[in-house]
Amino acid sequence: MAFRPLPARAPAVLLREARPLKALFSQAQRLAQLQRLVESQLQPAAREHCHVASWREGTLLLIVTDGHWATRLRYQQKRLLRQLQMMEAFSSLTRINFRVQPVAGVAPAAGHPMDISTRSAQNIHATAEGITDPKLKAALERLARHGKG
Repeated sequence: MAFRPLPARAPAVLLREARPLKALFSQAQRLAQLQRLVESQLQPAAREHCHVASWREGTLLLIVTDGHWATRLRYQQKRLLRQLQMMEAFSSLTRINFRVQPVAGVAPAAGHPMDISTRSAQNIHATAEGITDPKLKAALERLARHGKG
């Protein structure tokens, strides 16, 4: 008795007919629709940094790419809540939660390099020579080593 695999079906057919995939597909479509509605109320600069994660029991969870944008959106939270409540899809909205989740694969921006001019490094080193506090003197000498050249 040989096993005969079922004939292959197109992915679009599977998404519409297979029960678990159908539920997943409809949930993805619903989130995409909610994302468009939320984006319509956000400032253009914030749109790429804010994504709808879930909508349950009157609470909208938004994923934000970094703390800066989360803070900006929290300042606008009351306005955003009022505007979204006017839409039929968000009529039962009572709360908006923000969660910071950095984009995967993107390294956080490192601070600016500590390169200082040779003249500045010499001045800092000269200042360090006149300092009696050993910790402050060591810190100034470390800073002076960042000089160019």
